[in-house]
Parts: sequence; C-alpha cells; structure tokens
Amino acid sequence: MAETNEQDIVLDYTEDPKKVEAAIEAILFATGEAVAIADLAKVLSLPQNEVRERVASLAASCEEAERGVQIIFLDDAVQMCTRKDYYGALIRYELQPRKPRLTDVMLETLSVIAYRQPVTKAEIERIRGVNSDHAVNRLLEYGLVKELGRAKLPGRPLLFGTTEEFLRRFGLSSREDLPEISTVMVEDFKSEAESEAGVSVEV
Repeated sequence: MAETNEQDIVLDYTEDPKKVEAAIEAILFATGEAVAIADLAKVLSLPQNEVRERVASLAASCEEAERGVQIIFLDDAVQMCTRKDYYGALIRYELQPRKPRLTDVMLETLSVIAYRQPVTKAEIERIRGVNSDHAVNRLLEYGLVKELGRAKLPGRPLLFGTTEEFLRRFGLSSREDLPEISTVMVEDFKSEAESEAGVSVEV
C-alpha cells in the first residue's frame, strides 16, 4: 500500500465558510486541547486572519444555539471546552456508578497479558503490532491488570499480569482456568516466549 502524505490530501471545501467551520470544529473536538491558529491555517491552507474569522463565527454559533460546548481563544490558540452552565450535569454523570466497558482493543491486550504474564509492554506491542499504551493504562485503571515488578532486561521494563478482579470479572478460579487458545496463537506466543527466554521478575 502506498504511503499517504499530507500533500496528497486535498481539501475541496475551503471556499465554503460553513464547511471550514465544520472542519475546525472536528479538529478541536478530536484533539480535546488548545490548537494554534497557525496550525489550523496550515492544515486548512488558509490565511490566519480568515481562520480567526471562521473560529469567531463558530464560537458565535455555539453561543447563539446555547450549546453545551463553547469555543474560546487562548492568546494565539483556540480550544473547545464545556460550557460552565452544564458543569452540574457533568459532575452528576461522573458520580454515577458504572461498570468499565472494555473495547475490542482492550480485550485483545488483556488476552495477551493473561496468557503471557508476566509480560512487558514491548512484548505486548510486538504481538499486537501496534502501540498499546492507552489499552494497558486503561486496564490498570480498571484494576484488571497490575504491575508485577521489572524484568532484568536493558531499561528494566515493567512487567504486567492480571489481578483477582480479572478472575472475578471473567468467572475464573485461577489462571489455569483460562480457555485454550487457537493453535496459531499458541505458536505465536511460543515463539515470543522462546525469544524472551530467561526473563526473570523482581518484585
């Protein structure tokens, strides 16, 4: 598959003010943080003064519609944030007890940890083929995974394993109750284990 470069992506709506505003809104929503006007101008291939006008128009639209979010200027940057009028609703929502939802990515990461523990993050990423920082951090927050110590390897990477909460959540008495995995996965795990033979844990 050919690699896609920034120059290959053509925006065909930069002449439409409303679509430019929609693009800015999409960027601000996706990033969740302040974005420099200069960066928006570069992405949209528009002058900074025009981008400022579009941001101001978008902010006014949010204000007029009394939406739950607002657009604010921070020096030479702009950010989408929650309107303070609705902080009460947000706080009440956060106080509601709710069970953590595991995405497919988190379940896949959890499976690797369960069958390979103790396992380093580097091992997890080699098996999955993608960065797993977010998934591992979430599993730690949910109490399904814990740090077991550090491997006696260069850099002393952390080792991860499952918790008692993991066993309870999945109705298991012990790790030995884990269901058998496919032959393909067994071979993958075996080759990874052989390459990492000799790894020990320091608790």
